[in-house]
Amino acid sequence: MILLSPLVVYYSYSGITRRLAEDIALITDGDLRELKPQKPYSFSYNTAVKEAREEIEKGYCPPLIQGAETIENAEVVFVGSPNWLKTFAPPVLSFLRTVDLSGKKIIPFCTHGGGGFGRMIEDYKKECKNSIIKDGIALKGDYSFDELKTWLDSNL
Repeated sequence: MILLSPLVVYYSYSGITRRLAEDIALITDGDLRELKPQKPYSFSYNTAVKEAREEIEKGYCPPLIQGAETIENAEVVFVGSPNWLKTFAPPVLSFLRTVDLSGKKIIPFCTHGGGGFGRMIEDYKKECKNSIIKDGIALKGDYSFDELKTWLDSNL
């Protein structure tokens, strides 16, 4: 049996979630896919929070210029986001609603400042009814590579 490389899909605003995604891809020999919205969020953090809050409250799915390509070969898809207002960033919602993830094993990951996953796992289950949602891992920005590797080794 040929094991296919996992796909590591992520949205990162400041680079913290990107680093986590890159580390997951390195440890699992996965392929990286960054989600890029057509209109980037403001460079001003406070303005970006306001923009994200409006989108999340409306359930808005920003159009993606990168990342919404179909997934055919990956059986395992890591999906990552910063914790924004207790859920994933709107570009992740766009990905979940655009790409067919039926039958895929979804392993959520997030970076946070103390809120863990918030309600992300419930939101993944709601958006990916035909997928297998695993527990996933929520890490603060100052996580250690060894901490991540230990978790991946014992959960994959």
